[in-house]
Amino acid sequence: MNDDWLSRLAPEYAPAPPGWWPLAPGWWALAVLLIVAAILTLLWFQRESARRRRFARNELRRLRESAVEPAEAAQEIQNLLRRYALAVFGRDVTARLSGEAWLQFVIDSGADAFAGHSGRTLLAAAFGDSNCAASAADRESWFTAADQFLRRARAKREAPR
Repeated sequence: MNDDWLSRLAPEYAPAPPGWWPLAPGWWALAVLLIVAAILTLLWFQRESARRRRFARNELRRLRESAVEPAEAAQEIQNLLRRYALAVFGRDVTARLSGEAWLQFVIDSGADAFAGHSGRTLLAAAFGDSNCAASAADRESWFTAADQFLRRARAKREAPR
């Protein structure tokens, strides 16, 4: 057999390589989805409540990483929770709360871990009770409960009138 006929046909009749433009419909759909996802992500991070929560949780993380004594940690956690509650719920709801009323408000707002011993030792240590002997385990439970409060606390929206 003669292989000459094959060498003559292949170069002349080969199809042109496919171009990258115009794009197939699937690529257009993917581009639109990526743009929409980027816009939604940007809007999500621009929300004031999400930004406030991220800032508070970062502050709590910074406090946890600093090696402070339990009494000082209790004061810092108490101040952070109070500032966050004032920003989220407003002065009318949180400014007058103190002691057991404040602790009950925090528990009702989402920090179930502050119920019982953990919450009472936080209050006692934060306000300088000399009978309170807070330990490192108490300190860790306070940080866990405070993070729970920061993640769950949401202001209830009023119904439109």
